[in-house]
Amino acid sequence: MLEFDNIRLDLESFEEPLAKLKDALHIDRVTDQISELENRTTEPDFWNDPAKAQELTQTLGRLKKKVENYNNLVSEREDLLALCELANEEEDRDSLAELTESVASFKEDFEKMRLETLLTGPYDANNATLSLHAGAGGTEAMDWCSMLYRMYKRWCEIHGFTTEELEYVDGEEAGIQSVSMKITGENAYGFLRSEIGVHRLVRISPFDSAGRRHTSFASCEVIPELDQKTEDDIKIDMSDVRVDTYRATGKGGQHINKTDTAVRMTHNPTGIVVSCQAERSQLQNKETCLKMLKAKLFALAQASEMAKIEDLKGNQMEIAWGSQIRSYVFCPYTLVKDNRTGYEEVDVDAVMDGKLDGFIFAFLSGMKNEK
Repeated sequence: MLEFDNIRLDLESFEEPLAKLKDALHIDRVTDQISELENRTTEPDFWNDPAKAQELTQTLGRLKKKVENYNNLVSEREDLLALCELANEEEDRDSLAELTESVASFKEDFEKMRLETLLTGPYDANNATLSLHAGAGGTEAMDWCSMLYRMYKRWCEIHGFTTEELEYVDGEEAGIQSVSMKITGENAYGFLRSEIGVHRLVRISPFDSAGRRHTSFASCEVIPELDQKTEDDIKIDMSDVRVDTYRATGKGGQHINKTDTAVRMTHNPTGIVVSCQAERSQLQNKETCLKMLKAKLFALAQASEMAKIEDLKGNQMEIAWGSQIRSYVFCPYTLVKDNRTGYEEVDVDAVMDGKLDGFIFAFLSGMKNEK
């Protein structure tokens, strides 16, 4: 049957692209790395340094996942070819719709993995810290900030990333004034750096008794988790840093402390502020704050093309935040549009429930085209 022949030809056309993808992902080299790391885990003194051992096992897990995902993609294509041949022989038209849908899913999986090859930046594979801040607009903006927070948490859940809340500051009447969370998983920073910027909401405000349309803004910042060597190389003059301690606040009793364990650090030369209230002790929160501050200064130096952290002076935060990147329109029509790529989604509810891959992949594809 012609329909099945077309599907078969379509699947067969992926043989060469899959081979190229294998080379781009360095699957053979990664397989050798896996064997080497597995041998190291069997050494008698492997757990003598728990921190280093844990880091190695996490790396091993990520590498295994990469190979597993590629092998699953290859197997998926082979299974679909076999099903296509069987359905064609039996002239099973009822399976045509399901087979067509499965092929579309395969292509989507292939495209996602292909775009992962674009994540070649030195920190793309790293964990990330994502921070949201309500902009102008009072309660409406703070409610928008809480909506974005849920959106990113849902995206993380969908993709198997784990999240840890670092700071949570309630809005005055509703929503969130600011929030930061650590996102752990392979390529967390590489994917989420596409979200850096200002996000704009247009809707009928639930806080306006007159039912008028309001525009609100919230900013998103994403910084990578730095490796230990890079952290050690970044020297900060602590005389330039103001350290404040305060009582942790936030949603629910588990966020309320009776002692001043929360820590806020302000880097005076740049105006950068970081906060953490996630840990039980003030010392742990200070350590986390310092890591965040180093990462922010490093990212700022990279964006400013500064060779040294010490050269950063004045208020540079506009570089980090950038300009408005995306508009979310709830009224008078429904549309989410990325201003950088032109990518659009009309299903606003799906986007707010974590359906962000289209925007992220459009951003990565745009980066590829620029190279």
